[in-house]
Amino acid sequence: MTDPFRIADGGAADADGVPRLTGGTVRPRPSRALPADVRRRGGGGGATLLVEAVLDALPSPTLLVDRNGTVLLANSAWNEAAETLDDDRFRVPVGGDYFALALQVRDDEHARALVAGIRELSMGLRDSATADLPVQLASGTRWFHLQASRVDEAGNIVLTHTDVTSRVRAERASAWQARHDALTGLPNRSYLHQLIDADLAAPRTRVAVLFLDVDGFKEVNDSLGHDTGDDLLREVAARLTAAVREDDTVGRLGGDEFVVLSRGCTPVEAEALAERLRVTLERPFELGGHVVRIGASIGIAGTSGHRYLRSTDLVRDADLAMYAAKAAGRNRVHVFSPDLRAAAERRATLANELRDALVRDELVLHYQPVLHLPSGRCTGMEALVRWQHPERGLLAPGEFLPTAQAHDLMTPLARWVMTAATRQIAEWSRIGLDLVVAVNITAEQFSSGTLVEDVFAALSDAGVPPELLVVELTETSVAEDPERAAQQMAELRRRGVEVSIDDFGSGFSSLGQLVTLPAGMLKIDRSLVNYTEGHRDRAAAAIAAVVALGKACGIRSLAEGVETAGQLALAAELDCTFAQGFHIARPMPAEAVPGWVSAQHATAAPVALAAR
Repeated sequence: MTDPFRIADGGAADADGVPRLTGGTVRPRPSRALPADVRRRGGGGGATLLVEAVLDALPSPTLLVDRNGTVLLANSAWNEAAETLDDDRFRVPVGGDYFALALQVRDDEHARALVAGIRELSMGLRDSATADLPVQLASGTRWFHLQASRVDEAGNIVLTHTDVTSRVRAERASAWQARHDALTGLPNRSYLHQLIDADLAAPRTRVAVLFLDVDGFKEVNDSLGHDTGDDLLREVAARLTAAVREDDTVGRLGGDEFVVLSRGCTPVEAEALAERLRVTLERPFELGGHVVRIGASIGIAGTSGHRYLRSTDLVRDADLAMYAAKAAGRNRVHVFSPDLRAAAERRATLANELRDALVRDELVLHYQPVLHLPSGRCTGMEALVRWQHPERGLLAPGEFLPTAQAHDLMTPLARWVMTAATRQIAEWSRIGLDLVVAVNITAEQFSSGTLVEDVFAALSDAGVPPELLVVELTETSVAEDPERAAQQMAELRRRGVEVSIDDFGSGFSSLGQLVTLPAGMLKIDRSLVNYTEGHRDRAAAAIAAVVALGKACGIRSLAEGVETAGQLALAAELDCTFAQGFHIARPMPAEAVPGWVSAQHATAAPVALAAR
């Protein structure tokens, strides 16, 4: 869009974005002399009639004025426009003052600059002058594009006025849409960063950014649908906008993430504002006949005590504080501190190292034996990933899996585990050791839709039969799309790969998943198996219920986390099929497995008999 009162042939912008008039160089145009009688305010003669005819042929309202702004001629389109607008300011007769008209329409520095620019044009100091003029009418604002051209050496000027209201409105709407979120009407990510950068560039500015993530939004979206989720986001935007201070700006980054830009805000005031927003969102929402309750995790970062040059750094620190609030239990407020950034940098470094580790084969698998209780023999292993870090030594999964999950590395990591495990099965088979190996499956593999393909590609490459592989999953790994997960699990079992539900009994939805998920084995969670002193009877009742439920569905059970002889005996007594835990054996490197299995088989006896 052409800015208001933009003078052609060079113009520098004012602070408010309206370009100001600047001096131009003289570039004489070819003379198109009018008859002297026309220059003397439209005297008679054929030439006058010709000029009038030419102006009348122009579709835009057009005037011919002299160097003093006196109107010499007005075409029919001008007179018709004046009648249509029904505004006396535009009913200018021949001999009227065009410059007075311009100042009457908008008497400010920009209008005066426009008049001065037309005067300079008439003196030959400019080649042309253009401007988009906003005109306030009773019916609203209309925009006209002014084009001024010098037509003769006497300095007479032809002024055309084209109605560009539709174009200006469309351009303004497009510009607004480019800066605002379509769903909520709030400033979007790009515009927010522009606003924050502008505030940071101002001298002695105190700015705080509140990064807000809606707790519980996904559950609303999943249970009530995306339309209700959109309604909730609009309601959240409205509440936040109503709760902030007059000079604050609320924006939406995307999804359920919002940012509040608070200007002139002390640290204490920023925390008070964040707490007010959190409480505001705790009030129930009524959406389509449903009462919805959510919370908000809010992180705060500000310029008090910190130096920021870029909005991205300030928003990043507020984001880190928000994740700290979420990690502390959700629906709370946390203020940024430098240790959060240091921890994030360490995680980023670890993620890069983990990517390299996948390429350099720094990962290793350890195997924990699985005991078949009726025979007392080890019949399988669970593959557990470790990282042989070149500097930090052997790292347990808890030291790098959260980083892998945060940096989208779980799927490549799981594929590596699948490939390494099937190759190890093949190695053991070549020495006559046929062990069933269980591999853990992540939620990311289910959602990728390539699980079945990945499993059978690994089996085929290693030349391993499917009955020697078990894939283990937790109920949380299939929670996002249970139907899709069930389809993949059914296909795995149909083609010979067993499926096990891990940590059964630790989640509220286990019973429902037992009915819907086509699994062949339940791993009873260690919280039931590894009972505390004095709670044996209750643990036994819970384990017995799970075993009986599994049997009713044709599913075998495995007690995990067995740490004592009594717990192992209880698992056998309650008719569990398998067991694993530190009492049986700790995870061990692959090269230690054959010797351990050989020694175990030499003394194996049914566990139920040994328990007596």
